[in-house]
Amino acid sequence: MSQSTFDDDDLFGEAVEEMREEVESHLNEAWDALPDADDIWETSADNVLGVLNGLRSSLDAGDAEDHLRQAKKQFVLGKRADAFDDAEDLEEEIAEVEAVVTMLSDAHEQVGELASTIPELRTSLESDDEDDDE
Repeated sequence: MSQSTFDDDDLFGEAVEEMREEVESHLNEAWDALPDADDIWETSADNVLGVLNGLRSSLDAGDAEDHLRQAKKQFVLGKRADAFDDAEDLEEEIAEVEAVVTMLSDAHEQVGELASTIPELRTSLESDDEDDDE
């Protein structure tokens, strides 16, 4: 059995390694929580509203936001403590995940707005068609 050391530098080094592993773990979990590309591309709906509702559901970032938040918290803590010697790769990956989550969120909102407009538009067009028939 190896002897544990309680030297401040050694403990700090271990803590930094654990912090980096935690950031990387949360980033991996964030990537895994994102929807698959096929889920937002393929559909089996019978009409436009079904397509939009299915798309809106598939554009949910789910737990990816929570994992991204946890990764960023640990990263900010480590960065402010000047703990990371090489934080650029973590910073880049955080930015990549954040960009995807932001795109998903924006698309989710846009599709939601469209999904709520389409039924109203259809009703208006149907009433116009009925007026023309009279």
